[in-house]
Amino acid sequence: MSRAKQVYDWFDSRLDLENGQTFLGKAFPAEDSFLLGEVAVFCFLLLILTGVFLGFFYEPSTSAVQYDGSVAQFQGEEMPEAFVSVLHITYTVPFGMFIRRLHHWAAHLFVASIGLHMLRVFFTGAYRNPREPNWVVGTGLAVLAMGAAYTGYALPFDEFAATATGIGYNLTVSVPLVGDFLAEIVFGGEFPTSATIPRLYFLHVLVIPLLIMGGLALHMFILVRQKHTEAPREDDVETGREAIDRENDDVIVGLPAVPNQAAVSAVVFFLTAATLSLLAGLLPVHNVAEYGPNDPAATPELIMPDWFLMWVYGFLKLLPGIAIDLGPIHINSEFLGGIVLPGLVFAAILAWPFIDRTPEVHFTADPLDRPWQTAVGVAAVAFVMIASIAGMNNILANQVLDVSTSVVNPILAAALLIVPTLFGIATYLLLREDDPATPPETDGEDVAADGGPARSSDGGGDDD
Repeated sequence: MSRAKQVYDWFDSRLDLENGQTFLGKAFPAEDSFLLGEVAVFCFLLLILTGVFLGFFYEPSTSAVQYDGSVAQFQGEEMPEAFVSVLHITYTVPFGMFIRRLHHWAAHLFVASIGLHMLRVFFTGAYRNPREPNWVVGTGLAVLAMGAAYTGYALPFDEFAATATGIGYNLTVSVPLVGDFLAEIVFGGEFPTSATIPRLYFLHVLVIPLLIMGGLALHMFILVRQKHTEAPREDDVETGREAIDRENDDVIVGLPAVPNQAAVSAVVFFLTAATLSLLAGLLPVHNVAEYGPNDPAATPELIMPDWFLMWVYGFLKLLPGIAIDLGPIHINSEFLGGIVLPGLVFAAILAWPFIDRTPEVHFTADPLDRPWQTAVGVAAVAFVMIASIAGMNNILANQVLDVSTSVVNPILAAALLIVPTLFGIATYLLLREDDPATPPETDGEDVAADGGPARSSDGGGDDD
């Protein structure tokens, strides 16, 4: 027996490597849209790596220190230590500006890829029985991703970030009965206090990342335990060993995990890293030097959140001033617009697989063959887009239309109710009248989608 065989047998007897080889042959459908989940995972990995680098130089403190760095306009001034450390990272630390930009764009792509991944799952019906649990986990990951972005947004403690973070504080304290308690936990008391930045930093670098890692692990565990969805087959599939009927949902047809899918994943990782590096090298991010350190006595002229929270800001902009007292319970427009309405949106997303209940399915569906489900999705996308436009009502009114926000707000409020409804009805009527598309003819060749070797088949697998 060779030395290599002895070493392998030693590990096999302890780690059951033979059983692990079964996973290496798992089949992954060769569908490009299925890779959006991998993009999200790789963005999170890059966020961890760049975050570790930034953590070496960042100081989560609001204590005043004298600045003696390379930015001339702040020389000799006493400013919050958090703000000074971000200036140091940006303008003094080698590659600091690039890493900070890379972290910024990775966060944006992380949220975007999760959103696009959920849209793909929704419109193709991949959330249906038995995959409801993973839809629930994915919804939680989307919320955590936005929470991670929000807590990181505050850390530079410049004038813009501090003002935007204050909006989150106001939403937190607006929660009836428990608002002050929640604000004490998250913000360390009335914003801003000396405990605010340390609390948000703790949430940003430890609590939320651990929850995301746990969610990703659970997501992958469910994927491995369940069979992967795949697009409907155009014809019977010849694998080289056997012919698989196009309707056979007991077998997955796709690329084996190793080496084919592993190679595809490597390409996706490097493309993701290259895209983010290009964005970081060419496009600037939040300019802390321009806004200056937090000044409680001043407010920036233009305040708005990032695009993925703009729809929530739109709710706040459109709701009129409301104040209702029901005994000890105080309800205001901030609570309704910033907590209740977004909560209802996510509750609807979470509940959707249990609304659109079906028998167990394996193949994904064509959105054009699902009139009412696709209509709901189109209406939901239109709803979020109109709400996001409402979040920019001051730009729309003052810079585009040259009117006051009081003129555009009623129009936007009406559009928020009417436009999604019209889009949904139009989509339903168009799809209901259309005949299902006839699948294109195929020559029956058994070639992988990327032009590689013949596809493999598998009786089990995982759902993207």
